[in-house]
Amino acid sequence: MVQPGAWKRLPSRPSVDSLQLRRLAMLTADVVIWFLALEGASIARYEGNLGLIHQGSLLIAFAVAGGLHAVAGGILRVYHGRYQIGSVDELTAVAMATAIASVGLFGVAVIVPTPRLVPLSVPLIAAIVGFVLMLGVRLAVRRARELATVPRDAEPTLVFGAGDAGHQLIRSMLRDPASPYLPVGLLDDNPAKRHSRVSGVRMLGTRKSIATAAVRTGATTLVFAIPSAEGDVVREVSRLASDVGLTVKVLPGIAGLLSTRVGIRDVRDIDLEDVLGRRQIDTDIGQIAAHLYGRRVLVTGAGGSIGAELCRQINEFSPGHLMMLDRDESALHAVQLSLYGTGDLDTPEVALADIRDLGAIREVFRRLKPEVVFHAAALKHVNILESHPEEAWKTNVIGTRNVLEAAAMVGVTCFVNISTDKAANPVNVLGRSKRVAERLTADFSRHAEGTYLSVRFGNVLGSRGSVLTTFAAQIGAGGPVTVTDPDVTRYFMTISEAVQLLIQAAVIGRDGEALVLDMGEPVRISDVARQLIDMHHRSLDIVYTGLRPGEKMHEELFGDDEADNRPIHHLISHVQVPPLDRDSVGDWRIVRVLPDQPEDRSKTAHAALFGAASDRS
Repeated sequence: MVQPGAWKRLPSRPSVDSLQLRRLAMLTADVVIWFLALEGASIARYEGNLGLIHQGSLLIAFAVAGGLHAVAGGILRVYHGRYQIGSVDELTAVAMATAIASVGLFGVAVIVPTPRLVPLSVPLIAAIVGFVLMLGVRLAVRRARELATVPRDAEPTLVFGAGDAGHQLIRSMLRDPASPYLPVGLLDDNPAKRHSRVSGVRMLGTRKSIATAAVRTGATTLVFAIPSAEGDVVREVSRLASDVGLTVKVLPGIAGLLSTRVGIRDVRDIDLEDVLGRRQIDTDIGQIAAHLYGRRVLVTGAGGSIGAELCRQINEFSPGHLMMLDRDESALHAVQLSLYGTGDLDTPEVALADIRDLGAIREVFRRLKPEVVFHAAALKHVNILESHPEEAWKTNVIGTRNVLEAAAMVGVTCFVNISTDKAANPVNVLGRSKRVAERLTADFSRHAEGTYLSVRFGNVLGSRGSVLTTFAAQIGAGGPVTVTDPDVTRYFMTISEAVQLLIQAAVIGRDGEALVLDMGEPVRISDVARQLIDMHHRSLDIVYTGLRPGEKMHEELFGDDEADNRPIHHLISHVQVPPLDRDSVGDWRIVRVLPDQPEDRSKTAHAALFGAASDRS
């Protein structure tokens, strides 16, 4: 292991005199090589008959070639430290200097024909032989330097990924004597790379060879070095490595790299975003910028996980005004601090209001006059809303209708309602309430100016109150970790990925649609729990509790009557939503349908409130 403070012990830089001696030594070596090359070329020309070689003429030829090479090398800065030893740039310059010396010697041999200084074939042969020898010397020096900087007390490490990032990472590990990692083997699933070797590190196979490679090399760590890989690949390689006791590290995704160059300082511990939501999101930055630049943009629920990330990403596109609405003043303060470094909540861009209060929402919209609205305010927890369906109704349905009415009142040009995958074939209070919100948004698209649409996606990594928060708390308490069913699956995305696609969807969406974001492949919740336990290096039990009311075994992104149609963006589907007349929900009252027995309250209220308003009554 690397001792504490090793990162600070940088190798001392050579003195100026030392550098000059090295450059002089390299020039001397090249000149001597010219002599050896001319001698060898002459012997070859006369087929080993040394008596035919005139040594005096050969010495003159050596003086001409060596002098020309030194002058050309000086002009090209070969011996002034301009190039890294053994680099392509240096070898190109050396080749040019060698060619100049060879052509010059050839010219002298032509001008002095009798007695001829050297046969005309000798300069050409000597140039080729000399360049090969100069190349060999430089590569030997470079190799010796690399061996001198190889870390001696670092962890033996396997690198998974033989692409550009893997190559750069291995070279970075080998060139830094303070590196905590020593590459001892390379792995890649591409069969075309089965014979690859990077800086002496050999290819040892595919992901199926991880166990064998670990035993063969004594590796203790595996670094996943494919920044563009998706979560399922990271998840599989991580599992195979963990099964044989390897510590797993990763290079972050492209967006998370410190620079375009990859080095050991980019390596970090694996996290859930790597194994569940790691994807390259392709968005049209120019199109988004044109949609948001200089415009007045309002985000409701700005203090929530999605709302806050929306504000951060929207702010990068220089809107005319970014306005944030929430009923939680602490959450507003936090997001304002993250954006601007100050928390002056008395600024006009911050609105403290509850979307259930139609009068307050109308006043906010009159004052702020937004042009683009992202409606992220909602209640979202399945289990608690099963017990309190009236709260879902007040916020997700009536609250959404209030925001829609206020938006139509001030002539918003684009309204985006943020929905959930649970609105597809809804079976719980949350799903039905969000389905009603989608249909209300579609209704406003028929009558209001501007574009009104919904965007639907699933679970978001890192959002407040997610299953990951529960798992982390249970692991911290010493377990057990509870999962409803060993086969239950859910879709996951990172907050950043979801919001990138959400903003793109707002640009390409059409009136009345629900846009469904591609969530990748569903993931088993039990696998997520196991991954979290492994990441905390704990040995805890997973207890299966059974599905609770309102929970599906497998979430759906599309309803039974919806097709996966992607006419514009390969990660965004467009589905039509049947509108629901906004006036049909105006007089509904939760107190009219609640039974006398509290234990029946959730089920009865659920059916009465949402049965008539949803597609599946």
